Amino acid sequence: MLRPIVRILLRNGVIWKEFAELAKSVYVDVAGKDYGISGRPTNASRVSILTGLTRREVKKQRDLLAAGAPAPDRMSNITRLLSGWYQDPDYLGEDGGPVALEKSGPDRSFESLHRLYGGDIPAVAMLKELIKVGVVEETVDGRLRPLSRYYMPDPQNPEAMVRAGSVMKDIGTTVAWNLAREETGESRFEGRATESKIPERHAEAFAEYLETEGQSFLERIDGWLSRHQAEDDEKTEGGRMGVGVYMIRDDEKGRGKDK
Repeated sequence: MLRPIVRILLRNGVIWKEFAELAKSVYVDVAGKDYGISGRPTNASRVSILTGLTRREVKKQRDLLAAGAPAPDRMSNITRLLSGWYQDPDYLGEDGGPVALEKSGPDRSFESLHRLYGGDIPAVAMLKELIKVGVVEETVDGRLRPLSRYYMPDPQNPEAMVRAGSVMKDIGTTVAWNLAREETGESRFEGRATESKIPERHAEAFAEYLETEGQSFLERIDGWLSRHQAEDDEKTEGGRMGVGVYMIRDDEKGRGKDK
């Protein structure tokens, strides 16, 4: 579990001591939320016993957690907006593709698209980010044209690390749920399709095949989720749901190298 995490941390200059400090906070946070009695938060003494940290250290980490503000879910909002641009019939042309939009206006503009799908990120800030990463371009006549339905921050951008952490959290949460569930409890789908004897000459073809089929599958899932999301005035006890698709390959590619 830790190897891919450590590989990412080393690439970004995070030494073991910094990781250890971060781990303290996570231990305290999880122990406090997951091991309470009758739905109440775990008290400091029990957190200390569970984690091996002193009560003083537990208090320190809880103070740090309380002071920290969660980062806005920027990427989810951007992804939602791009999905709307590529799927909402009001923003599609006769060929079924997304149309170029005026920046502002009550109907069929980036402003109206953002109002529907952009969440709480200001439209100006979102547009600036989309242009910066090459997902949207401004045409000579001043309209905005999408170049890709994918939003991937620059690899050196801190937001790329936030996205990577979000992906690993989603995978890990499902695995942890299935490991901890009771015999008769609900399981969450987690499956793989692998083959141990694939010649290298087929690697590129498989990558292209997965790119096409994986994206097609995710678009169908995205459509289902969009049709079943709560209305603005609807009360719901649900939350974030979805599915992830990722390529599996055991090799040396992608590992950090000495520079």
